[in-house]
Amino acid sequence: MNLNQLELLRVLHETGLNLSKAAEKMHVVQSAVSRQLHLFETELGSPLFERQGKKLVSLTVLGERIMAEVDLINQAKRNIQIMADDYLENRNGELRIATTHTQAKYLLPEPVRKFRSKFPGIKIYMVQSSPENLINLLHQQQADVAVCTEKLDTDDKLIISPCYKWHHIAVTPKDHPLINEKLSLKVLAGQPILTYNTGFTGRSAIEKAFTDAGLQLDVTLAATDSDIIKTYVRLGMGVGIIAATAYDPDIDADLTALDLGHLISGSVTKIAYLKQHYIPSYCRYFIEELLKAGEAISL
Repeated sequence: MNLNQLELLRVLHETGLNLSKAAEKMHVVQSAVSRQLHLFETELGSPLFERQGKKLVSLTVLGERIMAEVDLINQAKRNIQIMADDYLENRNGELRIATTHTQAKYLLPEPVRKFRSKFPGIKIYMVQSSPENLINLLHQQQADVAVCTEKLDTDDKLIISPCYKWHHIAVTPKDHPLINEKLSLKVLAGQPILTYNTGFTGRSAIEKAFTDAGLQLDVTLAATDSDIIKTYVRLGMGVGIIAATAYDPDIDADLTALDLGHLISGSVTKIAYLKQHYIPSYCRYFIEELLKAGEAISL
């Protein structure tokens, strides 16, 4: 057994068990890949893959268990390199942030500005995606830290820190009749609602509030972007339900904000990263700045 054979298993997993793609990625001919895999399985005394002819179709039970160990070994290799760079104060690395549009626009600007000032040599990559995919990005080593509200609590391989608490508001044009009514879920249920896509920015809390009250939510437009929701509210398409942090009294002076904190339970935006991933000092600094920004929002 050698490290090249373990690396081969990792590459096969990444390429969907495609021998030719694995060979290309490892810069060898396919016959060399097949031979190394054969030698490894012979040494172990058991196949690691189910086959159809010469094609690999899935991992065996033993293959699944060994692949889990290979993942740990590869994580250790990455950690060693990051640890060494951190010790030598290498300031030419990368900070990869996975987040949603709402967090990217309303939470991250100030922490990113401070980070850039302190670590000008570190490249910042921001990936905006769905909360569920943010977790995948962490596991696939495509992100160092994830910032969002939904989904993170479901993964026990993550270290999760609450960042800030927030609630929803309703936004309407200044002349909307809802402004003069006593606000309730029943009143809102009678309105066409513009809000977030399922799985984004506390949409689950919105749905739960209406469901618990025995009411049906009439969502006529859903989007991931608060600004899009506000745009169509301005066009008179309905009442927007957005995060309170997405309302700017100056920019949105043409809209009225109605507090929904007493009707829809609050949400918590969280920061997450892999337990087994070594966090370099510059990334820890960024996390600390995120937490400070979150505290300021929560006040």
